[in-house]
Amino acid sequence: MSGTNDGIRLILSTFADEGSAFPVIRSLLDERLIACASILPGVRSIYRWKGKVEESAEVQVILKTSPESASSCMARLAELHPYEVPEIVEVEPSSVGASYATWIRESLSRGE
Repeated sequence: MSGTNDGIRLILSTFADEGSAFPVIRSLLDERLIACASILPGVRSIYRWKGKVEESAEVQVILKTSPESASSCMARLAELHPYEVPEIVEVEPSSVGASYATWIRESLSRGE
């Protein structure tokens, strides 16, 4: 482990399904704002929306990016996301494997 928290950032978001998540992920990849994404199916969300408690089946998306790209990634995700109020949460890991952090940075590089 690198033991530092400056290696990568994780951006969390939810989508209605994989079909709505995939084009957004693909755009973020093509724009080199993320190195990769994981789509976790089977999420059940319970939340308050417009005065009522709602329940939805969703997918959780974990986007991997660099600290330098996190703000741009979050802004672009907000533009592309189909939800009126999308979940967009940046998580800063306390420790990241050095080789993984290097791969993330290389994947975001325009020189690759």
